[in-house]
Amino acid sequence: MTHSSINADNLHIRAMSRSEFDILVSWAADEGWNPGRYDADIFWNTDPDGFIAAEMDGELIGGGSIVSYQGNFGFMGFFIIKPEYRGQGLGRKLWFARRRKLESRLSSSACIAMDGVFDMQAFYSKGGFKFSHREIRFEGTGKATPLPDSVTPLSQIPFESVFHYDTAHFPTERSAFLKAWIAQPESLALGIMDGEQLAGYGVIRRCQNGFKIGPLFADNAEFATDLFNALSSHADGEAFFIDVPEINDSAMQLVKSRGLKEVFGCARMYFGNKPVLADDHIYGITTFELG
Repeated sequence: MTHSSINADNLHIRAMSRSEFDILVSWAADEGWNPGRYDADIFWNTDPDGFIAAEMDGELIGGGSIVSYQGNFGFMGFFIIKPEYRGQGLGRKLWFARRRKLESRLSSSACIAMDGVFDMQAFYSKGGFKFSHREIRFEGTGKATPLPDSVTPLSQIPFESVFHYDTAHFPTERSAFLKAWIAQPESLALGIMDGEQLAGYGVIRRCQNGFKIGPLFADNAEFATDLFNALSSHADGEAFFIDVPEINDSAMQLVKSRGLKEVFGCARMYFGNKPVLADDHIYGITTFELG
């Protein structure tokens, strides 16, 4: 059912409360986005001012994230309108309000990124976002195997090393997020060393359905493969997913060699100058929701 007499002028856009964010996460689960079981707390604590609610006649009908990483980089995600309120111009109004608000929270040189579903790509382009590349979600089934000798629990590696490695593969530093992300319950976080240097790390976390690997960063395909094998074994007998940047040929070869199937995808888009990253080191992004 849709509400045919809706007036978009009555849409109230405001800051979201913590309890409302739980509702938004549940809607995301209903849409099949398969959020992580512990995402809500981690995402909220990364930037409590980074979530916007859309209200109509006192009812929460939509929302989204406008997370600012210390004003240096912004990410728009979790864009959702309740199904019965779609097609009325409310989503458009919310989306542009979110972009304007996030711009006001960033430095003038900062860019905004987003991962948008393919059929909304034209709309986001009209909003000033430029397409960079596709990110493809693959699904497999975990199988327990012994951990390769090359990998080590990330908890045994100094956080400073993990922080610097992550910052080299993400548009800006995200210390608070990272500390919580690599230590969440029901997860496995692993690193791989090249001599005295960290040469890759990855995390697999429990989701509503199975597990997700993300991020998976590594200096080369061999290291990425060892990390992938070790992380996927954590999902023994269950589904696991990984969101792979299509521009990394080695990453695409890795998931296809393991027989994973493509199940979903998004377009990575940027508003402002695209950040320069080591794309060939990014085998799996962290999340579609916060970058």
